[in-house]
Amino acid sequence: MTQRKVLTGARLVLPGGVVEDGRLTVDGSTIAGCGPAAAAAPGTAAPAGAAAGAPETETYDLAGHWVVPGFVDMHVHGGGGASFSAGTHEEALRVVGTHRRHGTTTMVASTVTGDLAELARQAGVLSELAEQGDLAGVHFEGPFIARNRCGAHEPALLRDPDPGEVRKLVEAARGTARMMTLAPELPGGLDSVRLLVDAGVVAAVGHTDAGYEATREAVDAGATVATHLFNAMPALGHRSPGPVAALLEDERVTVELINDGTHLHPAVLELAFAAAGGERVAFVTDAMSAAAVGDGVYPLGPMDVEVRDGVARLVQGGSIAGSTLTLDQALWRAVAVDELPVEDAVRALSATPARLLGVDDRVGSLEPGKDADLVVLDGDFRLRGVLRKGAWVVSPEKP
Repeated sequence: MTQRKVLTGARLVLPGGVVEDGRLTVDGSTIAGCGPAAAAAPGTAAPAGAAAGAPETETYDLAGHWVVPGFVDMHVHGGGGASFSAGTHEEALRVVGTHRRHGTTTMVASTVTGDLAELARQAGVLSELAEQGDLAGVHFEGPFIARNRCGAHEPALLRDPDPGEVRKLVEAARGTARMMTLAPELPGGLDSVRLLVDAGVVAAVGHTDAGYEATREAVDAGATVATHLFNAMPALGHRSPGPVAALLEDERVTVELINDGTHLHPAVLELAFAAAGGERVAFVTDAMSAAAVGDGVYPLGPMDVEVRDGVARLVQGGSIAGSTLTLDQALWRAVAVDELPVEDAVRALSATPARLLGVDDRVGSLEPGKDADLVVLDGDFRLRGVLRKGAWVVSPEKP
């Protein structure tokens, strides 16, 4: 018989707002119902014909807690001491497991700049994990990016975005390519954006030297994401607004923000939300292998990264090299430090990236019929439980 879980007493963050003293019911791997506890029909705590408290029903009293949708990270490179760029099932699954324990129940695997043949090989490995449901797809970050804005990407491996090469990488992912970050001002950039759109792949503007007009052209060509807005692109200027203004002002664009306290000042975060609105912001980690591990020296593609006090920088040159962030930390910071409304912070971690990736029919919100992916937080917004497809990854009984 299908096992049922009943979560009671928590604040539920639903698409329509926060429900106090809520009740959420899970049947198997699916959400069966959610809403005010007082509105629950008699007998909904157990399957028909079963007594309340029968072995088929697990009931969790979560008074004083929050229940929010499982997080969706559309830009993550590694964690737990492992990296997607290693191109092995073992390391990729270690990354997945690490971030799941921190609430990310859906994620896209991001690569870093490398030799095209090696990137194609990595894409083939990652596509297998996407096909079996461990990943939501593949994100290629580089090698088609600007040399002056390459950040933690190997300059010697950068190249102009030739549409033929772009197509080969997309094909190597065997239908699981979800996004590609490129610099649209480079030769072939706009044609590559159009190719990606025709292939059903999200074209993202990032690691770019594009000006305001060139960025607008890229959006008109079909680009719909700003890769870690403000980082690895020209700064906003009052006479030269650059890509930041073009990306913030256009309603077709979703902007990624890395909310770790290092990549963005809180005032800049507030500016992005004010300009784009809560429905166009997606929190991402851009995490590298040190996430959830600690300080030390780690590989990031062909580069070496040193992590000190949780901040990752290239050993050579000192550029910021991704983050050590997990999305539960991003949510805590958004609410406790940045003082964002809970609904806006949760949307940026779930519904918005799910919609952009085209998986919002299954995940991204707490609604009947969707996957039972959710996160339990205590009153201080610290993670206490993670449920994925109806199975506890982290049980709220064992924080």
